[in-house]
Amino acid sequence: MKLLLTTLILIFNLTLFAQSNAFIGDYNCSFSKEGDHLIEYKLTLRQDGTFVFHSYSKIKNGFPPEVNKYGKGKWTAKDIVITFSSNKQEDFDAKYTLDFNNSKARFITKNPRDKTDRIIKTKLTFVESEIPWMQRLDFFKI
Repeated sequence: MKLLLTTLILIFNLTLFAQSNAFIGDYNCSFSKEGDHLIEYKLTLRQDGTFVFHSYSKIKNGFPPEVNKYGKGKWTAKDIVITFSSNKQEDFDAKYTLDFNNSKARFITKNPRDKTDRIIKTKLTFVESEIPWMQRLDFFKI
């Protein structure tokens, strides 16, 4: 009986670990107009529960013409919702200025039971954020 219970607990823990690995990776979001504007966002979710975010914008006739913004912190997943947090003492400095506290994103992927030919790209959609331009942005997994 102990062996059966131990085996079931081990299998359950392995499936939990496998599900969290689905979130890990690089995500991109970009907008551009030929020759005029370019806005790129890159989000990296690491296995150790940390993330790094980079925002780059190059706008013709903008002031300043090129802007880089960075953010970092920790992420946690519950079901398909990823919650981001930043510690003011550890995650903020002259380079990392974006505050991801109270930010949440929804993980969207094709359901393994869906046997149709339709293509659904794996992505994160920000549903809540105190950074106004982050809400409703789709970040596609690379």
